Amino acid sequence: MNAIEIKDVCKSYKNFALDHVSLTLPGGCVMGLVGENGAGKSTLIRTMLGMIRQGSGSITLLGHDTASESELVLAKDEIGAVLDEVGIPEGFRAKEISRVMDGIFTRWHEDQFYDYLRKFSVPADKKFKELSRGMKMKLGIAAALSHEAKLLILDEATNGLDPLVRDEITDLFYDFTRDEQHAVLISSHIVSDLEKICDYITFLHEGKVLLSAEKDRLLEEYCIARCSEEEAGSFDHEAILGMKRSQFGTQLLIRRNAVPKEMQVITPTLEELFVFMVKGDA
Repeated sequence: MNAIEIKDVCKSYKNFALDHVSLTLPGGCVMGLVGENGAGKSTLIRTMLGMIRQGSGSITLLGHDTASESELVLAKDEIGAVLDEVGIPEGFRAKEISRVMDGIFTRWHEDQFYDYLRKFSVPADKKFKELSRGMKMKLGIAAALSHEAKLLILDEATNGLDPLVRDEITDLFYDFTRDEQHAVLISSHIVSDLEKICDYITFLHEGKVLLSAEKDRLLEEYCIARCSEEEAGSFDHEAILGMKRSQFGTQLLIRRNAVPKEMQVITPTLEELFVFMVKGDA
């Protein structure tokens, strides 16, 4: 079963719109949702969670059609969400948070919650407002992992975390998705944060999906080729995802099978893929 199926979701505001957004996340996988600030990542995630109602299209989470209020409630019980603003009352300590979570989720495990707090070195006796941003995020992740969630949805959740903690959380995601009924959607505008952990990648720009595909297949299928302006004009335009021109020549983000074997190419990073697609000339 797919963990997430989004089809042609639209939502319009005065100065912004989600424009026919579609993506699919299979079970047992991690998807990175990449986009600059203001691309629509948070709007899409809040729409998925029923915090914003889409104008049109459909969203299915863990087999539940979120257009139905009762199905959305069932889906939320199986989802661990950590948003950019964690949303915990500032005066709460761990014991108050656990009590509230126990009232929300049918399978809340207080012992597991405290185990994660110890693992993340989050002091259980401090008020939420006394924690650093990184500590607040770790507390939110601990709560998301402590009620038998099958789908984790994290919005910019690695912001403010040091490299060691990010690596530790990456390991948690690997362990979590060993179960093929589990999946993770994690958004970030810092593409390098997602490079190692994602199986699938979705590029979102100005409310539109530029590309959504399996990461390894994407990196195998495309390359960066350096060539002259004349050579660039000879390639199949349909094979080119992006182009950069400078006084030193032209760089193409292009399908490997469209490049002559004798031409030297390099494998792009996810960040290069995104920058080429957003800022390139093609």
